[in-house]
Amino acid sequence: MSLSRGNNRRTRDDELENITKQPQQRRKWFKMPHTFVILFILVLVATVLTYIIPAGEFDRVKDEATGKSLLVPGSYHHVEANPTGLWDIPKSIVRGLVDSADVVFFIFIIGGAFQIITSTGTIEALTGRVARSFANKGLWVIPVFITLFSVGGFTMGMSTEVMVFVPIGIAIARALGYDALTGTAMISLGASCGFTAGLLNPFNVGLAQAIAEVPIFSGMWLRAIILVCLISVTSIYIMRYASRVKSDPTRGLVHELEQEQAADTPAVDLNKLPTIRITHILTIITIVAGFALLIWGVSKEGWWMEELAALFLSMGVIAGLVSGFGPSRIASEFVKGASGIAYGAFIIGLARGIMVVLDQGNVIDSVVYGMSTAVGELPSSVQVLGMYFFQNIMNVFITSGTGMAVTTMPIMVPLSDLLGVTRQTAVLAFQFGDGFTNMILPTSSALMGSLAVSGIPYQKWVRFFWPLMVMWIAMGIVFMLIANAIQYS
Repeated sequence: MSLSRGNNRRTRDDELENITKQPQQRRKWFKMPHTFVILFILVLVATVLTYIIPAGEFDRVKDEATGKSLLVPGSYHHVEANPTGLWDIPKSIVRGLVDSADVVFFIFIIGGAFQIITSTGTIEALTGRVARSFANKGLWVIPVFITLFSVGGFTMGMSTEVMVFVPIGIAIARALGYDALTGTAMISLGASCGFTAGLLNPFNVGLAQAIAEVPIFSGMWLRAIILVCLISVTSIYIMRYASRVKSDPTRGLVHELEQEQAADTPAVDLNKLPTIRITHILTIITIVAGFALLIWGVSKEGWWMEELAALFLSMGVIAGLVSGFGPSRIASEFVKGASGIAYGAFIIGLARGIMVVLDQGNVIDSVVYGMSTAVGELPSSVQVLGMYFFQNIMNVFITSGTGMAVTTMPIMVPLSDLLGVTRQTAVLAFQFGDGFTNMILPTSSALMGSLAVSGIPYQKWVRFFWPLMVMWIAMGIVFMLIANAIQYS
């Protein structure tokens, strides 16, 4: 009996010891909320700001040379407050969807058109050919694509339009053993590098220089150096991430997305990918002709979302027809692609709701006035950096490059003259501010459109991109100091 009690006691002691040796589960007190929740919180923050920031606005006049409405320096005045009410919050979200309808429906059409193209097997066959060619040097695809799309960024200001190329980048990246994040980054960040450097971009640098009354596209030598630095740093950053993913896919930030994709689509075997057939060639001709027409239309005819949406709708239908699809098959594939991208399309509308609240509350001009005044009060040694950070912060409120140019440059030009900073340096501060943070702001249609097409959660992208953004901003500080030191003109 005593032996039995002793055994029982030892058993309980052993169990207690085993329990104490087990690693304790740490309870997670914070979980990253859904993207919709994050955007709704930002709408609420914007609503609170309409009660805190005094309402005001600048007078504006139409510039005959550019056709844009320019802000009049020194004309800031207070206006009647129009804070956002409780009922206005859901209305602002709906208004955001309405205001961004062109982008939202553009994304729906892209999703449908690319689903038709994907279902033809053309992308699979083409990426197989590319993947086999780069099988032993796949990492070099990354700087090649970044450089290629930077050209679109610094010539025709490619930003939102880049989302149409993201599916191709993802397909090639996956075929080479990388993930969707790699494919998205080498396309969208390539365009962002070019857009930020802005060598021949008429929509940001060209307009800003016109307002600053300096020769259009002057000072290109320094911008060319900036472009090379941006491409180099970005390529190395993405290549390091891609190498990590290829060596261990579980270390990828979108490993769950890749698992879902693998469940729906068998793993890619480069030796078993289909060869290119005549229908694939016809589809490739359709795509190449479509993108050539896109470049011509955007650069020469001023095409925007309506024309581009019609172009991609036509591309999808023609690709289906030359591949032997009937009308019903084309329609079914289109609906499948459009429905799969609905989540991302709604994100763009929600993000636009933030700007609707700030605009209707008449506080955006107040922010511009307050920050420009603060820059003028800084010590002379850091005033040029104050201009730089002013433009970066203003990009949170005005994500449109053209919109920020006509809003901030009429203030920054006389301020730069007063501070002894060259106008070319003021333009440089604007272009950095207009470019560096575009790829992390949830109000940026270029970013949210690319994420919508790729299916990458916004939180995952932020985790991937923020270290690179810090590098970009630090690089901007260095170039701003250099420009100020050499009296860049």
